[in-house]
Amino acid sequence: MYSKTFEASADRIAWIKLTSVDLPLQTAVSDAKVLTGRQNALNAVALLFAEVETADGHAGMGFTYPLRAGGAAQFALAAEVAPILIGQDPNDIARLWGKLAWASASAGRSGIATQSIAAIDTALWDLKAKRAGLSLAKLLGAHRDAVRCYNTSGGYLQASIEEILEKSAASLGRGIGGIKIKVGHPDGTRDLGRVAAIRKHLGDHVPLMVDANQQWDRTTALRMGRALDGFGLEWIEEPLDAYDVDGHAALAAALDTPVGTGEMLTSEREVAQYIDRGAIDLVMHDAPRVGGITPFLKVAAAAERRSLMMAPHFVMEIHLHLAAAYPLQTWVEHFEWLEPAFEERLEIRDGHMIVPTRPGLGLTPHERLAGWTVASTEIGTRP
Repeated sequence: MYSKTFEASADRIAWIKLTSVDLPLQTAVSDAKVLTGRQNALNAVALLFAEVETADGHAGMGFTYPLRAGGAAQFALAAEVAPILIGQDPNDIARLWGKLAWASASAGRSGIATQSIAAIDTALWDLKAKRAGLSLAKLLGAHRDAVRCYNTSGGYLQASIEEILEKSAASLGRGIGGIKIKVGHPDGTRDLGRVAAIRKHLGDHVPLMVDANQQWDRTTALRMGRALDGFGLEWIEEPLDAYDVDGHAALAAALDTPVGTGEMLTSEREVAQYIDRGAIDLVMHDAPRVGGITPFLKVAAAAERRSLMMAPHFVMEIHLHLAAAYPLQTWVEHFEWLEPAFEERLEIRDGHMIVPTRPGLGLTPHERLAGWTVASTEIGTRP
């Protein structure tokens, strides 16, 4: 029996800063949603940063994003609910996530409501890992020190085959281990021609993936999937509408190529439908979109029970740590888009992205963010 009396943590959240940023891309990109007229080309990424400091001087940083529309809404909602965390124990992350979720419950349990609190949730995890002197991956319990990575940013539909081949060679030369290209063109023969040309150029040994960005109906997805089965792809991503669980289940059962989805789902429960139904071969959820690291880990635990491969979407800066802590097969997606936002660079070699050993996420926001800031607010008193 213990005779020593242990006191609860006396540290409390004292200050929160929220910053809305529009980070420009060097080149506008188009996926199938643009070619089908549903969206415009993407030329900037909206980001919401959260900085949290405690009375004892511990600090953490996190971020979320809507990618396209929604940056102002995320900032406004986060600024409205964040004050309830002042004076709270930063260690109680799950409880604090619940407080934030209930505070924004009238706006919903997914979408902007969850995405807005993701930045704060991630900042709390960053703070906790930094206070422990551990990388986030080590705090969670890492299974590996490096994660297989593939590049997506070089394979968008506005690029010619020649440009994709050039960028693929550059990615592989940098040490990236796989290449993903966009499909979902209104003319499916163009997709097949691009995949055939890139597969021939890369050879059979380089992992190749395709992403249709939800632009096929069930009949088209089945026909295209069967045609793509012959290319030895790692997976077909988002072949159908993100909420078509039945369609994905039927397609995954019919194809040899693994089928994945999840990036557009914005709550733990939405992703859980796919896992519970056994409707996909790999889960591709996104921590900022489902509400932060806290719900992401719940999805990962459910995916592990189904023995699913995991390939989180985008934000490699966060997902590298979470993928390293996943016990089963996993990939992380390489995008250079957010690199200007941080002082550090992630190391890549031999087809893998190396998990940083720096405490927390291992990231420091770059001072150039000030030039892209569109709104900022501080809550509480900085220690």
